[in-house]
Amino acid sequence: MARSLQRFSSRALALRPSLLAASRPFSADADALVEIKAGEIGMVSGIPEDHLRRRVVIYSPARTATQQGSGKVGRWKINFLSTQKWENPLMGWTSTGDPYANVGDAGFGFDSEEAARSFAERHGWEYVGPSTCILRRVDFSSLTLTWLKHL
Repeated sequence: MARSLQRFSSRALALRPSLLAASRPFSADADALVEIKAGEIGMVSGIPEDHLRRRVVIYSPARTATQQGSGKVGRWKINFLSTQKWENPLMGWTSTGDPYANVGDAGFGFDSEEAARSFAERHGWEYVGPSTCILRRVDFSSLTLTWLKHL
């Protein structure tokens, strides 16, 4: 038994240098690095052409009503605009032929809006960002005066 273990350890030592050579990074030369331009990732990914020019929506989801802490706040998501929906006549379920219909909720989460925009640009997707609208402050003083009139 000791002889078989000794034989095994000598084989492992013989294999170690080849394992180390395989785990080394490839070339660090500047010639080996290729700059990827906007939209080129989508071209080489194997995705069909009709799905490459999809429109996506970049948004920051709102807090849920029962959420107490700061989880899911400040995250940005990408969601695809869904197409090809119909109601299933047998069960009444909504069906879709869109392969990206349910990808956005689980798949794409980003720390900033800029990261989400750059991801969409690298994949060649047209994106719609959040609209910047000015929220007006509601004046509640007129509401309280209407309630005091009946007294």
